[in-house]
Amino acid sequence: MTLQELQPRLRRFNRAMIIGGLVLLAGLVAWLYLVLRPPSPWTDAEKVLIRSLWLGGLPPVPADPTNAVSQDPRAAAMGHALFFDTRLSANNQVSCAFCHRPDRRFTDGMDKARALGQSRRNTPSIVGLAYSPWLYWDGRRDSLWSQALSPLEDPQEQGSNRMRIARLVTSDEQYAATYASLFGELPDFSDTARFPADAGPGLKPEWDSAWQGMTEADRDLVNRTFANVGKTIAAYEALLLPGSSRFDDYAAAVIGESGADPDNLFSNDEAKGLRLFVGKARCMECHNGPQFTNFEFHNTGILSYPGDLPDRGRIDGIREVRRNPFNCLGVNSDAEPGQCLELTHARDGVELIGALKTPSLRNLDSTAPYMHRGQVKTLAETIEHYNDAPFAMIGHNEAENPLRLLPFERRQLEAFLGTLAAPIAAEEFLLLPPR
Repeated sequence: MTLQELQPRLRRFNRAMIIGGLVLLAGLVAWLYLVLRPPSPWTDAEKVLIRSLWLGGLPPVPADPTNAVSQDPRAAAMGHALFFDTRLSANNQVSCAFCHRPDRRFTDGMDKARALGQSRRNTPSIVGLAYSPWLYWDGRRDSLWSQALSPLEDPQEQGSNRMRIARLVTSDEQYAATYASLFGELPDFSDTARFPADAGPGLKPEWDSAWQGMTEADRDLVNRTFANVGKTIAAYEALLLPGSSRFDDYAAAVIGESGADPDNLFSNDEAKGLRLFVGKARCMECHNGPQFTNFEFHNTGILSYPGDLPDRGRIDGIREVRRNPFNCLGVNSDAEPGQCLELTHARDGVELIGALKTPSLRNLDSTAPYMHRGQVKTLAETIEHYNDAPFAMIGHNEAENPLRLLPFERRQLEAFLGTLAAPIAAEEFLLLPPR
């Protein structure tokens, strides 16, 4: 081919390259505009949603009708001591604070909790749980105090028994005095013929045998004492509340509750991430309210932990809480039956298969890894999961529609979630073992 014959083709090629380059440049300019442009002003509808997430709208901690001492400072002081007391464990080395570490927003940073053994699930934070009608990932307990009792007897956690704990509390001079001031006459467990050193239902065979050998009245006395131990721990835990974050300062400015300029409080990415949170990303379908949780149960298609069967979740949890002797309707609850509507009318059905409790999104910086067994290590991976919306391994994934967020939108959403970090709103001495 001669040069004269090649020149028209070269001209066409050059024109195509120029046009292609202009298209790419236009795309890049459009992308930069989307990423770098300042966020649009908030609409009235968006401000309503932002207000609903603002911590300033969180009401005072409600009294727990199942726990008559839930707001008694004496109970909280006793519960504070018990929370850090390693004598509540079988080996005298594991306290409640062993897994619920104050320096990690009362979590432990592990996939699954490890104490005397390895637990089935990730350690959830207890901050702000005084507002929750259900405890644990599957909601198998319906009060803070009934939840506090479970690790004490769990062989993988503290591995003790209710007889040993009842005797500890009533024989320790300081605990005994506070217990009597709260609950009346101090039980006498000194007769070892009636009250063995170790006894409890369904635990070690020898402990269970000793428990079954006790009279029903004596077992009831131990159960009542054991329940009261949980009630004091719950009174302490109810003081652990979420603190105000940068988001809350920004929200107050946006909704006119402060005189601050919102533009000085959030970066463009953080503001755009908030807009995604309340809108396109659909996060508020589950993560709503001042604690960023509806305290309900949802199947979101999370993969099982390596080597584990899929978690049945709430379908088993609701059955367990109904038969638990320390539930709202139990003899050791201080509530009237009419105050147990959450338990009485709790949902039950196949839609709960694989459903797990919605965690709070506050303080995500301190509570990784994420999900019920720590399957997801980073916040970016968590967002990616919801962006993809995979099929559930068991049950049905409620978040079945992919979000289709672009990479820069996912980064903006992650930037916003980082603004929820905050100190715990509790006096410093409550985060340390009592002297």
